[in-house]
Amino acid sequence: MSLCTSLAHATSTIQFWTSIQPIYYNHPFELGNTAAHIHEISGGRFALGLGVSHAPVTKRLGVEVAKPLADIERYVEQMRANERFSGELPPILLATLRDKMLALATRIAQGAIWANASLSAIPRQVASIPESARAGFRLANMIPTVIDDDIDAARAVNRKTLTGYAILPNYRNYWRAAGYAEEMDAFESTISSTPKEGLADALTATMSNAWLDDCTISGPASHVRERLEAWAATGVQPIAVMSSTTGGQAKAIGELFAAYQ
Repeated sequence: MSLCTSLAHATSTIQFWTSIQPIYYNHPFELGNTAAHIHEISGGRFALGLGVSHAPVTKRLGVEVAKPLADIERYVEQMRANERFSGELPPILLATLRDKMLALATRIAQGAIWANASLSAIPRQVASIPESARAGFRLANMIPTVIDDDIDAARAVNRKTLTGYAILPNYRNYWRAAGYAEEMDAFESTISSTPKEGLADALTATMSNAWLDDCTISGPASHVRERLEAWAATGVQPIAVMSSTTGGQAKAIGELFAAYQ
């Protein structure tokens, strides 16, 4: 949110938004006040992505949570109830994986954001959005992306990125519903049988290329451009979350820019 405030002051034309701001970090009135301020000073170029985070994070923060759907619906209701004091809120996008959260987003928000979604499964979810909700409804997905002519090296980086998600039940449930039951069975067997210190390596060893390539992008620049175009063709805006085989994220972003020059 602090970076978004700076962007509102430092830019004049580009649109920008949080990907997923966890609701448990701020009281809804406080976040609503900040979001309305950024919305105003940016001239309407800002949007607010909201999500419920993940169980390991909320446990570490000592946050008591109820049901994700109920929590985020209540949070948005409280933000909107405070608009007479905060000022107009920006468009709100909800972090989404499965159908119930997408349906909630179509009812109370102006968009939905996936992370690590499966390209093969997304058309069905997009088709489930009611016609009455589609006008102006934003859809996006954050995609782990590595550009390298050595596809295996690029995949290895994306495998490491996804280990932190593979241990989460909500992600495994999503990928199972997306058609990867065999892979999820393998993940769950590995998680139950592997000591914590060796779990990351054990999980990466069970990740099939078919599953990995459906929810990440690995390979040369031409392949990355093609896959991003394939995502855009579904109606979902691709957000390339960059990593590199030879450097940090700044280098990875430079590699993405170079792919379009």
